[in-house]
Amino acid sequence: MPDLVRLSISIERPLYARLERLRRQARFRNRSEFLRGLVRDKLVERQWQADEEALGTVTLVYNHRQRQLSEKLTDLQHHHHGHVLAATHVHLDEDLCAEMIMLKGPAEELREIADLLRQQKGVLHAALAMSSTGRKLA
Repeated sequence: MPDLVRLSISIERPLYARLERLRRQARFRNRSEFLRGLVRDKLVERQWQADEEALGTVTLVYNHRQRQLSEKLTDLQHHHHGHVLAATHVHLDEDLCAEMIMLKGPAEELREIADLLRQQKGVLHAALAMSSTGRKLA
């Protein structure tokens, strides 16, 4: 187990009540785990702002009947093969598909790749979920 430090903080009662409500809504069993999660979320956000190496997952929803869209999306992934770790494609119905593409690299480059994917005609929705390689979160 890592070396733990006990921490005591003082906050206003209404803020404490909101903290507890947030913790319960997030289904954390205790405040320590909840606060560790908040700190790590902020660290990941800072890593992305500093354009450090990061992980990102792009989720696309698109109409596969859109002329040459599937080929364009595949070509973009091949063009950025140094950043693409994995991709999963699923069929939502006869026309719609979802694709999840995991990326690794400098945060700004991941944003650029997500934007290129999002801009393709026929992409109905695209979202980039930001994460970390975990190296600086322990």
